[in-house]
Formats: sequence, C-alpha cells, structure tokens
Amino acid sequence: MGTPGVVDLLPHDRSGLLCKDGDYLRPTSLFLESIDRWTAAMLFDDKARGTDVGKDVEGLVLSKTSGMVSGIPVIERLVEIHFPYCHLNWFVKEGEMVSNMDRVLSIRGPSSSVLSCERILLNFLGRLSGISSHTMKWVKESSGIAVACTRKTAWGVLDKWAVHVGGGLTHRLSKLDSPMIKENDLASFVPPVNDLELAVRMAVRSIDIVSNSSFAIIEVRNTGQALSAAIEWSDIQSRGNVSDRIVLLLDNMGPDKCRKAHESLLNSGLRENCILEGSGGIAKRDLKQWIGSGVDLISTSKVNMAAPIFDFSLIIGDL
Repeated sequence: MGTPGVVDLLPHDRSGLLCKDGDYLRPTSLFLESIDRWTAAMLFDDKARGTDVGKDVEGLVLSKTSGMVSGIPVIERLVEIHFPYCHLNWFVKEGEMVSNMDRVLSIRGPSSSVLSCERILLNFLGRLSGISSHTMKWVKESSGIAVACTRKTAWGVLDKWAVHVGGGLTHRLSKLDSPMIKENDLASFVPPVNDLELAVRMAVRSIDIVSNSSFAIIEVRNTGQALSAAIEWSDIQSRGNVSDRIVLLLDNMGPDKCRKAHESLLNSGLRENCILEGSGGIAKRDLKQWIGSGVDLISTSKVNMAAPIFDFSLIIGDL
C-alpha cells in the first residue's frame, strides 16, 4: 500500500491518526472505536451473532472484478470481537490489487457463525474496496495534484481510511480535528461584518496559532479574499515563530479563477505561505482542466460518495 509523495507534504493526510506508523494491522483507538460503532449497528440491524452451532465449514471470498482491496482492519476487528469461533486467512494485503476470481480471504468456523458473518463482511469489504479503487482512479488521472475527500461521508472514518488506501488524502477526520472557517462562520460574526475581505482577515486573526497553525483552513470565494487571508497570515508569521502554511480553500472558483488567485499570490510574494485547495463541483471528467491551475490539491466527496460497490462473493464448502 502506498500513496503519492505529494501526500507527505500536505497536512490533509491524517492517516497517522488511524493506524500507527502507517501499519494497518496496528489501528489506533480512534479507528477501532469507529469500527466498533459501525459494526454494532450492522450486527443489530442484521440480527447477526457468532455462535458455535453446526458443522465446521470454510467460506472462500472471491473478487468478481478488478480493483484494490480495502477493509482488512475492519473485518479483522469484526471477527475478533463478534465471531470468535471463526478464523480468517487473507490471501492479499491492504491496498493490494486483485483481478476477477482472485482469492481474497477464507473464513473458517461453525456454519452458524460463517453464515451470520457473511453479509456484514461482504458489505464492509465491498464498500471500502469500492472507495479505494475509485480513489485510485482519481489519483491516477489528477496528474500529480493531490486528491482529498471531505467530511461528506456515509461511513465516517471508515470512508476516509479507504480513501487513504486508494492514494487520496483523508482531509479532516472530524470537525474538531482542525479549524475550518467557512462562509457560515463569517456570517455568524457578532456584530455582523459586511466587508467579507475584512471578515476573512478577522477570521484568520482568530486562529489559535499554538494549537492549530499546522493545519488551519479558511474558505475563500475570490482572489480578493484569498489575498486578504494570505496577508493576515503573513502578518501573523512575521510577529511570531510560525512557519506553517495556511490552507486557502478556493470554494467553487473552478480551475481558471483558481489559477488567477495562484498568480496573484505569486505576484504578491505570498504564495509560499499558502496551500491552495480547489473544491466545489469537481468532476472526474474535468480533472485535466485542473492541471496548471496552481492548486496543491483538490477536495471532493465524489471519491467516496460516488464510488461503486466492489463485487465479492463468498462460497462455502465443507472442511
């Protein structure tokens, strides 16, 4: 499993908060807690539970298409906690490519447990592998521009893990992970500030530098707001010991307007103080238009929310 080198340069990679030292077999407590919550909901809805009833069988999971496998830490946790009579044997690693009819894993145990576990296991494997495979395609077509997901998710942190496996950036894992100042935050100022460029500067000034300078995001909608944010951040840097770059989320500006913002920041000597994130209405078919736009990354919910389910099947036989 690997991610493009550019990922290491951007604070949007939060995968280290999910697995220790990048090792998917060493999930953090944050990741495990999320897995347990989603697993509990699925088990409850499906009325599934692990029991020691029936003869021992082996279920073999086969891929029915080509793509990237994701979900091993989730399924390992599912079986370890809820189906203790079963044993898993993986034929692939997290992030490994498979083709049609490749063996992915086997699950052995009492027929009651294997049958009860089957659908939940395949649901996890199908969705997460679908996201990682879809993300991989976005990353390949983005020509070096990093691709991040957003907080629009169906399965929360699990979606974000699968995006990471596919070579994308997780972005923020939660609202509290890092500050993101958006249009609604600016509109909530008391008293109201009608000058949006001034509001942007005030918002940047409000960032807790000690806690959040390494990953602070402000949403801007035009070049003027981008320059205002960058000027204020540069002032903050000159007054303190801050070398981190601020993230300017260029919202719904499109590649042409983002390019103009990038050039204006360059001409003002402020570009090196910023990370430019293009976001809003980005479609996979338009990725080539973003080449040369000057942004460091694009963010979109389509890498996970629009991902097709990866098709797997489980075939049971006697041991």
